[in-house]
Formats: sequence, C-alpha cells, structure tokens
Amino acid sequence: MTLPLLIRNAAWGVLWDEAAACHVYGRDLDVLLRDGRVAAIGPHDPEAAPPAGAEVVDGRRLLVMPGLVNIHTHPTTEPAYRGVREDHGVPEQDMTGLFERSQGFRLDPQGQAAAMRLAYAELMSAGVTSVVDLSPPFPEWLGIMAESGLRCWAGPGYAAARWGMSAPQTVTWMWNRENARTQFDAARRLMAEAEADNSGRLSGIVFPAQIDTVEEEMLRESIALAEETGRPFTTHIAQAVVEVREMIRRHGITPIQWAAEIGLLTPRSILGHAIFVDEHASIGWHTAIDVPLMAERGATVAHCPSPFARYGEHLKNFGRYRARGINIGLGTDCAPHNLIEEMRLAIILARNAARDLAAGSTASVYHAATVGGAKALGRSDLGRLAVGATADLALVDLAHPLMSPPRDPLRSLVFHAADRAVKRVLVGGETIWADGRPTRLDTAEAAGILAESQARMLRDSVGRDYRGRDGDAISPLSLALG
Repeated sequence: MTLPLLIRNAAWGVLWDEAAACHVYGRDLDVLLRDGRVAAIGPHDPEAAPPAGAEVVDGRRLLVMPGLVNIHTHPTTEPAYRGVREDHGVPEQDMTGLFERSQGFRLDPQGQAAAMRLAYAELMSAGVTSVVDLSPPFPEWLGIMAESGLRCWAGPGYAAARWGMSAPQTVTWMWNRENARTQFDAARRLMAEAEADNSGRLSGIVFPAQIDTVEEEMLRESIALAEETGRPFTTHIAQAVVEVREMIRRHGITPIQWAAEIGLLTPRSILGHAIFVDEHASIGWHTAIDVPLMAERGATVAHCPSPFARYGEHLKNFGRYRARGINIGLGTDCAPHNLIEEMRLAIILARNAARDLAAGSTASVYHAATVGGAKALGRSDLGRLAVGATADLALVDLAHPLMSPPRDPLRSLVFHAADRAVKRVLVGGETIWADGRPTRLDTAEAAGILAESQARMLRDSVGRDYRGRDGDAISPLSLALG
C-alpha cells in the first residue's frame, strides 16, 4: 500500500465536473491521494497540516491532471520499425505498407521484450497511465507489464489468416483455422493469468486481430466471451482500403455493416481505426450508414492519427464522428508512442479535413484521451481528477520553458511542450515515472537489444518477402550512402 501524498497548492488542476460531464480548470488546489484513490480536492489551505506520514509535493509550479488512457497500441513490435516505416508504402495498395511489412518483417522474442520496455517508458513519459497492449504473446509479456507499474489491458491477438503478397497489386489471405482455435484458447488463458496478477493493475481485452482475418464463428464467440466475462472487445476494422474492398467482395457490404450484422458493435466494442467507412472518399461506396451504425450501437472508435497521416489518409473527421454521437478514444498504434503528440495531430487533421477550426479542439481531444478511453474500457474511475477516482495522475512542470507563459496549460502542453514537460506520473498513487525515467521498469539494455533484433529482422526478410528482398531494399535509407 502506498503512503498518502499531498500535492499542496497546485497552480492548476484539470478537474472532472460530473454534472457538466466535462473537464474544467481549477486553481490553487490541495489534492490528497490515499490508498490508491483521490481522497480530497479543495482550495489551498496554508494552515492545514498534512496527514501523518504523507509525502508533500509543492504544487506551485505544477499542473495536476488525470493520466492519459491509450486504447490502441502495439508496443512489442512497432518500435522495431523506427527508421523503417516512416516513408514506407505501396502505391498499388493505396499507399499503405501494412501488408508488405506484415509479410516480410518478424521481430524475435528478445526484440519484442526490448521494444516493449522502450515503448512502455515512452508511454509513461507522455503522461499515459492506462494502456491497451495489443500484441502477439511472448514469454516475458505479462511479466514486463507487471514490472512497469502501468495499468494494462493485455490483448493477446489471434487470427485464422495471415496476409500474403505475390505482387504489389495482390493481397491474399492464407487460412489456418486449426491454429486459430489454438491461439484463441491461449488468449483465454493469458487474459485470465493477467487478471490474477497480484498488482490488480492487469486486465484482459478480447482481441480477434482483424475483421478480415478471423471468421464469423470465432468473431461471434469472441464478442460472447467479452460479454460473459465483462471484458472489453477490440479488433482492427476499416483500417485499409484493401481490407474494405475484400470484405465487400465476401459479404456485399462494408466491414462496419457486416460487424453490426453479426453482433460485434456493442458498448464494450473498441473499433481499431474505423477510418475507411462507406462515406470516405477513398472507398466510394454507395451507402452512408457506417457512422450512424457505430453511434447507434454505442461502439468506441480508437483514433490513431499518425500511421495514416504518414501516407496521406485520415479520419474524416474527428468532429463529425463526435457530433454524430460516437465515443472516441485515442491510441498511438505505432512508434512514437507519444499520446500528447497524437492529440496535437488529431486536432490539426480534423481541422484540415473539415476546413473548420471547431472540428477539433484541445478540450475535445483531451476528453478523448482521458474520459473517452476510460468509458471504452468500462472504467468510470479513470481519466478524471475527482474525489473517489483512482489516483492515476500526471504532474506537468509549469516552469518548463515550453510551458511558459502558462495562460492555458493544456494548450501549452498539447501544442508546445508535450512529453518534455511531464515531470511525474503516478498509478494508484505510486510514482512510476520521475526525473525523466521509469522508477520500476528496467530499460538499461533494451536499446542495444532492439537494434540487434531489428538488424536480424531486416536481414531475414529475404526469406519471407514475395520478391526475396531484404529490409534495406523494402525500405531504403532516407539518404543514399556517400
């Protein structure tokens, strides 16, 4: 059990107004954390004595805010794509490089563990306290989660098909139904193991990997499992034009419409990306019912701007989805795992897509990164600073030059300082990030291990790539060697 902690005379606080269902600013506050909860919030009282044994934090140069909730990320693989993914795409596949990378690049377990350690540290550095980790399981996976101190939802992925390519214009689905059942059973065991962890910070999330790689029967079993166990459910859907066209070929309707038809759109469903809906210009379909369907069924969209913006696509748009009643949460998806930077990009892309300043705002995107994500996970105690809420907080340094002048500290954080101003991160009242480093997570050797594993991954792609290319041929350096 953690000792009480009193943040005394915090200059700014982001407080939850339950009646208005929104965040509001508070000034000059005393915030008391006890037994993993927010025990009290009130105006600063210079005469009040702190509780016996409490750590007292001088808040005069701090913004106190709820920790961020990242509902879609792949921390065990994506850091290996640093220097590889940023400019990679296939013109014949509407510029996405997803299918080509999936076929050619495989990271070994040592690299996965190193990538996870680095990604988790990066998540903390940007004020994330809750993370949905969607990964192919490997031996150290749950152990690193518990070591980190983060609040984690383990999503062990399973699928019946793998993507393959025989030419730039061709994606094929290679099915192995028996292996899918083995993976599904293993996922059940891993989720139960996570939930039995003594920390109480690990949970499971049901994760059939992609709408196009898992068959109907297993998808129905998956949503039933989520309902029976009270877990959230997630899958990648409408994440690529290739996928949408294939699903229309199979079923005669879009993947969102098919998901609704088989019962996958529910209030516990988190839809990974959901960008290429029927009314998106890159799809050109004749209906316009995908967005209303998601709203009516109460599903959440996990919005991850970066990976799509890199090849010229984006959600159209954040403001329109929200106005139609869709709950939106944010994720990082790929490296960098910096949710504050994703917040800024979400605002800018929304405004560009709508040609409207009001399509994305600091307040609306911050809501998605906190309360929106918490709602998707069924956790009304997270993503908010209120008495009784879980003490998952981020303390932001208002003395950092990029936060000055601190007229509107959230805008300064999102548009200017980002992770550089995050001073301390607490989960359940315990400090898991301080002074620029994790307090519990060992990252000392991770960078070197990841570099070696990435080199093997790029070398070994020769045996997997449809053209027999190594990684340097698939994704050449940004500048030629002189």
